[in-house]
Order: sequence, then C-alpha cells, then structure tokens
Amino acid sequence: MTMLSADFIALEQALGAHNYKPLDVVLARGEGVWVWDVEGRRYLDCLSAYSAVNQGHCHPRILAAMVEQAKKLTLTSRAFRNEQLALFYEEVATLTGSHKVLPMNSGAEAVESAIKAVRKWGYEVKGVPEGQAEIIVCANNFHGRTITIVGFSTDPDARGGFGPFAPGFRVVPFGDAAAFEAAITPNTVGFLVEPIQGEAGVVIPPAGYFKRVRELCTAHNVTLILDEIQTGLGRTGKLLAEEHEGIEADVTLIGKALSGGFYPVSAVLSNSEVLGVLKPGQHGSTFGGNPLACAVARAALKVLTEEGMIENSAVQGAYFQQALAGLRSNIVREVRGRGLMIAVELHPEAGGARRYCEALQARGVLAKDTHGDTIRLAPPLVIGREEIDWAMEQIEPVLTGAV
Repeated sequence: MTMLSADFIALEQALGAHNYKPLDVVLARGEGVWVWDVEGRRYLDCLSAYSAVNQGHCHPRILAAMVEQAKKLTLTSRAFRNEQLALFYEEVATLTGSHKVLPMNSGAEAVESAIKAVRKWGYEVKGVPEGQAEIIVCANNFHGRTITIVGFSTDPDARGGFGPFAPGFRVVPFGDAAAFEAAITPNTVGFLVEPIQGEAGVVIPPAGYFKRVRELCTAHNVTLILDEIQTGLGRTGKLLAEEHEGIEADVTLIGKALSGGFYPVSAVLSNSEVLGVLKPGQHGSTFGGNPLACAVARAALKVLTEEGMIENSAVQGAYFQQALAGLRSNIVREVRGRGLMIAVELHPEAGGARRYCEALQARGVLAKDTHGDTIRLAPPLVIGREEIDWAMEQIEPVLTGAV
C-alpha cells in the first residue's frame, strides 16, 4: 500500500510525542537546495535543517566519505583510538585556529561540555571558590534543550514545568555591553553568547558590541564562549561569525553543518588552558569522536571551503536581502540578516508568521516562523541567483497580498 502525506501525518500524531508543530509537508528526498515530498512535489528548502545542511542536501562528496568509512569502521568508543580522530583534530584546528578540540555529537552536548570545562577552569585556574562559579548568558538565548540549558532560558515554553534548575547563571540583555559589564563579579568564569541570536529571530547586536565584550572578558579574566552552532561554518558569509567584528573567542562551539546534515557531530574548540582541565574519566561520550563522525566532518569541512560556499553565502545573502528589502509590502516591518541567515519580521497586525509560511509552502518554498511574527530564511549555501529569483517570485505575492 502506498502511503500518502496524510497517512504519515496521522501516524506521527498517533504515536509521536507532540513536542514539535511542523509544517504539514512529508519530505522523502533532497538534492542541493531542493527537497521533494512523498507525492513528488518539489520545494526550495529555506531552512537548511536550522543550518545543518549548509552544504546542500546529500552532497555527493560527503556521502562518498560516509559510505567509505561505514564500510570500514563506524564506532570504537574512546576506549580505543581510531585513525580518523587525529586527522579531524588537525584539520578543524588548522581551519579555525584552535589549539585544542573536544568532539561531541549534538550542539546541546557541546554547550554542556563547555559549561563543565569553563566551570572547572574557573576553580582550578582562576581560583573561584568551589561551587561559586557563575556564567553570564543573554535574554532570548537559545543554546539547546537539556535541563541545564533550559534553566537559563528566558522562553517560558522552554522552561515551564521542567524545574528545578541548576544555579550559577546570570541573564543580561543581548547587545548591551554595559549590562554585561555590570553583571561581572569575581566569580564570573564565562560569558556564553550567540554572535547572532538565531531562534530569537536573527537578532544582530549593535556594531562594536563584541569588540567591547572581548575587551571586558580579557580585563576580568572571563572566558568568552561563542555558540556558533547555527552562525558558524559559512552561514553568515564568514567561516565563523566572530570574524565580522574581528575578535576571537576563548571557546567556540560548532555543530550542525559540521557534518553537512549527514550525522550528529559537534565540537568544543578552545585552548590548552581551558580544555586542559579535563582529565581522563572526567568527561566523555560513547559516540563523540567516532570514526564515522570524523570522516563525515572532514569531508563536510573540505566541501565547505574548497567549493567556495562561504564566499557564495556572502554574495547571495546580500542579493537575497536586497531583494527582500525592496518588497513593497504593508506587513513587513523589517528585513535583517548576515550572509544567508535572514529574517523577515512582520508587523503584529499581520496575524503571525506561520500562515505566511504555510502560504509559501503551497507555492514550493519551505521556511519557518519563529517568535510569532518572524519568517526565517536560511537556504543551503549552494543556492544561486536563479533559485533566489525563483524564491522571490513566490515570496513577493505572499507578502504583498497579491494572492
């Protein structure tokens, strides 16, 4: 029996936990910037699995690396060494200028790992009294869904009903360097922050904010932890979003596009002072640093850099933003973005962004609403001008009321 979209949706509703409310499209195949549903309808993917598919769907070079490694060795655990891990370390460190690498699986694991390492650094290197370490975070942050992380979220949906939460976090407004400075105490060990707040609606801080943050962190011996899980690896038109302000973090978190969407791979990038506090037995992961993950990540990084995807993100992102900004629409409040990380914020009276995402779906464009009134557009970095022009032909009538 051939199952249709409605059949898959009904089965999901009956058996799955309802912790997501996806658009009602059931995808079966992807290639480059395009995906197809089970009935064969084609869509332009303007979400890229929240930037995990920066290299495009099913990139042949990453697929080949995955298949080749899967035939040889997939998992050893870290009880033994494997031939892919050291090469992954070397290549990611060379690319990013890091001195030490801690491999994990999901983005949330990378965040949790950084919190653990930075707290331990605070006690053993900075001299903070045991149990008193504080990490400053920003309002409207999104760093994952684990108990520790949702405990310092300001989103009531993320927090509600999940307490009690771990102490040791202070929340300040994003983009306000004075508020950050005022929150620093002798027990502050880190500042965990996204270069651009993705889930909050592609919120870009004021120019100079991160230069000042970097100065304050250096002056107060606070580790600057940049969560580049969404913004990193080409999404904003640079390898890492920190490059837009010419700064360097003490700890950088990457994930998502680190595997091109083939496999969960993340990493904490830092130096010997921070990651050197972790001794054998104090932190680990059965799957972290496995040979299949490392082979996939190595291929994903090569594809990203060798095929000009980062540069393409900058060029096509500017073109896409300019086209969106030129829309003559009464419902569009603001278009903002960096590279191919773009948001179209609607006026509240537009009635919410989801209905417009559903209208775009009907016209073959898949985008996602966030924070009620914002449409997020983040296509794979392999998108070309022709695809953007086609996307605009679908977006314009939806946002100008022509349909």
